[in-house]
Amino acid sequence: MNFDLSFYKGKKVFVTGHTGFKGSWLCKLLSHSGAEITGYSLTPPTDPSLFQLAGIEQDVHSVIGDIRDFQKLKEAFNSAQPEIVFHLAAQPIVRESYENPRYTYETNVMGTVNILECIRSCPSVKSFLNVTTDKVYLNKEWVWSYRENEELDGFDPYSNSKSCSELVTHSYQNSFFQDGRAAVSTARAGNVIGGGDFAKDRILPDCIRAAAQKTDIIIRNPFSIRPYQHVLEPLYVYLMIAAMQYSDKKYTGSYNVGPNEQDCFQTGQLADLFVKYWGDGVKWINCYDGGPHEANILKLDCSKLKSVFGWNPHWNVDMAVQKTVEWSKCWLSGGDVRLCMDRQIEEFLQQSL
Repeated sequence: MNFDLSFYKGKKVFVTGHTGFKGSWLCKLLSHSGAEITGYSLTPPTDPSLFQLAGIEQDVHSVIGDIRDFQKLKEAFNSAQPEIVFHLAAQPIVRESYENPRYTYETNVMGTVNILECIRSCPSVKSFLNVTTDKVYLNKEWVWSYRENEELDGFDPYSNSKSCSELVTHSYQNSFFQDGRAAVSTARAGNVIGGGDFAKDRILPDCIRAAAQKTDIIIRNPFSIRPYQHVLEPLYVYLMIAAMQYSDKKYTGSYNVGPNEQDCFQTGQLADLFVKYWGDGVKWINCYDGGPHEANILKLDCSKLKSVFGWNPHWNVDMAVQKTVEWSKCWLSGGDVRLCMDRQIEEFLQQSL
């Protein structure tokens, strides 16, 4: 299916977590499509941040607030009267969830409850997508890919809180939206990479920081396997799901969003690709530190997404790394990162024609 983003022209869209890495790219895509966007989020989670560097604030009506603050969220929501809602606000880092489990659960579980409560009392909403993670599944460290009907039971506080968010969403769908007023789905995305991610404890941001400082790249676990994809891949799918279920409730459900099997890479292999495209003599070293528990093998079966929507990934992991390096070098050289994003979006969308 070649989905046309012009569907969003003039649509009122509400995005939680709009100041984050994925949220900023999503707002750029929506703005590119002519949507009327309201964003609700904390201040950007990193310094520097993609939200500020790319001037995303000019694309949205930006409300700075905590997803845990129900009254403030409800005020912003009621003022926006959205038709479509994307819920991205989260505490997204596994290691951080071990350090601050209570905050992680409050944000990721009660934040989901709060946005669903807003939707429940707002008749303008026709479509809701809750963005979770591939880590919601009970990880059995097997080589097979997880399907949407697998057991949900994330191990660490981050993963588990996202499993809870899935269950909350399913409960609200059954309890309050069976009348068909609002279509509700969840999307479980694999690991995303792309220009403008400055988070700590993520592989490519760590690579870019080290390369910029001309130091060796430290890889904590080079043998862990993850489904890596460019950030535009899942965002395009989110927009597609929300639009299709807006028009036809048969598209509601839970969907895995990940790359093809051959793009489930070991972390060390991803670092090799980065070294290849960055050049300048950069190299990485294995510094496995034990660290808190994280899954070693994680793959997603995206057969449902492909079958229902006729979807296939646009860019493989090789291209995803190239585009991440391209954006990062543009930024480090003082180039126009906003224009770089526009070019990459156009190039990506051309692949779907």
